[in-house]
Amino acid sequence: MTSLSPAPRIPQGSSLEDWVQTLAHRNIIVVGTSVGGVEALQKLASSLPKDFPAALFVVLHLSPHSTSVLPQILTRAGKLPAVHPLDNEPIRTGHIYVAPPDNHLIIDDGRIRVTRGPRENRHRPAVDPLFRSAARWYGPQVIGVLLTGSQDDGTAGLLAIKRRGGIAVVQDPKDALAPGMPESALEVVSVHVATLEQIPELLNKLVMVEVMQNRNGKGKSARLKKETEIVELNDMAAIEDENRPGTPSSFACPECDGVLWELDGEEMLRFRCRVGHAYTAGSLSVEQTEAVEGALWAAMRALEEGASLARRMANNAKGKHPKLETKYRERAQAKMEHAEVLRKLIVESQDEPVELEKNVS
Repeated sequence: MTSLSPAPRIPQGSSLEDWVQTLAHRNIIVVGTSVGGVEALQKLASSLPKDFPAALFVVLHLSPHSTSVLPQILTRAGKLPAVHPLDNEPIRTGHIYVAPPDNHLIIDDGRIRVTRGPRENRHRPAVDPLFRSAARWYGPQVIGVLLTGSQDDGTAGLLAIKRRGGIAVVQDPKDALAPGMPESALEVVSVHVATLEQIPELLNKLVMVEVMQNRNGKGKSARLKKETEIVELNDMAAIEDENRPGTPSSFACPECDGVLWELDGEEMLRFRCRVGHAYTAGSLSVEQTEAVEGALWAAMRALEEGASLARRMANNAKGKHPKLETKYRERAQAKMEHAEVLRKLIVESQDEPVELEKNVS
């Protein structure tokens, strides 16, 4: 196994265009998964050789309050050591690096960053920040792999990898326990499609291919640089920068209530707020649906409590004030009828699938 050294700096007086390109292997593999991901990752790890010449970075959607034993599971399953990396740890090939709960896992210049930056697509860790950071620093050396999972986290990240010359691999949706993430990627990204059994063999072939890589490892993507710095949360400069890409939208951030900016020039509709929370159109739609459902439950509870109070007042007036008793019982009945309407709305919204907008024509 070898360490991936920070890419050399451009000599003073040289431009990026003048800087010499060198041959490199595809030795950065980033993997994103969600529902069914533990079993999928076990199968992947078990099929990789001990001398695998690449570093693997894994994001599995986890509860922020969970205790992850995924590194131990993957270490037992295969021949490569798996760990929760420390912040600023150097990258070494032949290792599997797993995102810790409630932390983003991202790649810097020859190092690993573990940060508590703003959530993306309702998750921390999220797949897109890892994929974007890999694309920013290692471009054609990157292989992005999207496995089983729901919703669309990872699709925008795969687009970034493809733009920078990397390779995208997606588990066949028919082979996935949860096909949402693979299906989302297939709609907007040109990818290699393979079953879980086929992916290890495909990776073994892809890592042996030499690619042309700028020796500075970065390229000119200001968007990737900006979005990676927001997730790193090293200082307030990235958040306070007023030159944010995109235009203000009519939507509010579900997490902080700030204005969401619609990112321009994207093949996939995305939004980011002032402090960095990011959403695809699909994840924003899910947040809005959940907010509506929460409001309906709160309204139904208030109506049921109002009906209960009206019945209590009717019982108290019984035998003493017949008109008041009738009035309160009618009020209780009306509130219960309204509550029943809300109950039906909640049930019907759960029965109908949410249509997620994944791209912009």
